[in-house]
Parts: sequence; C-alpha cells; structure tokens
Amino acid sequence: MARGSRPLVRLALPGALAWLAAAGPAGAVVGGRPAPEAAASAVMVLSSNGGVCTGIVVAADAVLTAAHCVAARAEHRVHYKDAAGAPVLAEIAARALHPGYDAGAVAGRRRSIDLALVRLAAPLPARFVPATLSATMPGAGERLTLSGYGVAAPGDARSTGTYRSVDLGVVAPHGPSRILVWLGAGPGGASACHGDSGGPIAAGPAVLAVSAWVAGKACGGISQGILLAPQQAWIDRTLEGWQSAARWSAP
Repeated sequence: MARGSRPLVRLALPGALAWLAAAGPAGAVVGGRPAPEAAASAVMVLSSNGGVCTGIVVAADAVLTAAHCVAARAEHRVHYKDAAGAPVLAEIAARALHPGYDAGAVAGRRRSIDLALVRLAAPLPARFVPATLSATMPGAGERLTLSGYGVAAPGDARSTGTYRSVDLGVVAPHGPSRILVWLGAGPGGASACHGDSGGPIAAGPAVLAVSAWVAGKACGGISQGILLAPQQAWIDRTLEGWQSAARWSAP
C-alpha cells in the first residue's frame, strides 16, 4: 500500500443500527452521481463497531468486499432494503480473508491484498444480480467507474447510504503494480471516501478491482483498489468451497 494511505471503512458512529436511524437521503462518493441502476449488484457491509463499507454481490449468497471491512473482532451484517423499503440486516454465515491481507501493512509499508468474501446465511432476494468480474489489467489513462455507498463529503456521516458512481482516470504514482490500481482525483476532488471500501471499480459493466484505500489524510486524493485478475484463483477456490461460483467476463 502507498505511504500516507488510509482505509475507507470507518465512520464516527456508535454502531451499525445508529447508522440506520441517522442516514439521510444524500449521496455517496465525493463528486459522484446517483447510480440506482447499478445498485442491483451492491450491498452495504456494517460492523457493530460503527464501520460502514460497500460490498459487491458475486453470487446469490456471497459478497466480495475489502478485508479490513470484516477483519475486526466485531459483529458484521450485510445491509439492504426489502421490496417495501424496510432495512434488512442479513446474517453472515462465513467469511474468508485473503491470505495475503496484512492489517498492519500501511504502518509497516508492506504489501497487502485487502480482499474478503462473505457468505450469507440465506440467499439475497431475486432482484439482486451478481456482478460480472473482469480479469483484465487496466492501463494508465484508462477511465474506470468507481462506485459505493460512502459519504458524499468528508465528515458528513448522514450522507452515507445512496449508491453513487464517478468516472476517474488510472494513474501510476508508484509505477506499474500487479496488486493495486490507482485512480486520480477528478474535478473538485472527486474520489472514493469513507464507506466506499469494498465497492466496485469497473470498466464498463465488469468489475476489475475493489476499492480499499484513499491516499492522504482526507478524501479527495488518489483512490486505490485491489485488482481482481491476480486474485481470480483465490476467489474461485473460495466460492467453490461454498458450492458457489462467480461470473467472469470472457477474455
């Protein structure tokens, strides 16, 4: 991970249920646009310690997210709204952290693969559509779409909960990487922000990375994601163990 980076999970909330009561209708992703059509493949991942993340639906009962979203010794739930708009806190039956995840990577300036899969105790409603994953590697200058349920502005916890997207360009501030993709901030500091961890970074309809970090001490900097191409074997092996499978786009 790059020096000066910080996770996007934490919000100053007393707990996940407090978020359900406090969240307002405003957006997420700094500088983003509402993207309700894409939310059919996304959920929220909540923690009893106040953590809020985004998750990518990869199967009827499986969600891909950032490892730091579910690594803490806390209770976690997948959150979505039912057909009537009532909040649901779905129980997690199992979780798998990538074996290359290192919780102390930033402080120690070490490599970390910040990915996790969670299996739900019951399948999601049929309206959820598993995302298509991509094993392609993006190049510098390519435009990718970052999405998530995070805050629309730093410090504005009430803006959490609306799924938004922003198009950002790929940069390589530390040279080429087979672990990370970096996205430069857009106009007005458009970037990932708190709560967007675990959300998709996509090329068209296919997800090729998972948001994990933002550079600097506040949102509005370079957004970082974990590339899926080098981790395809781990994703497929983990889901196979759960009698499930992800959908990958054709090469």
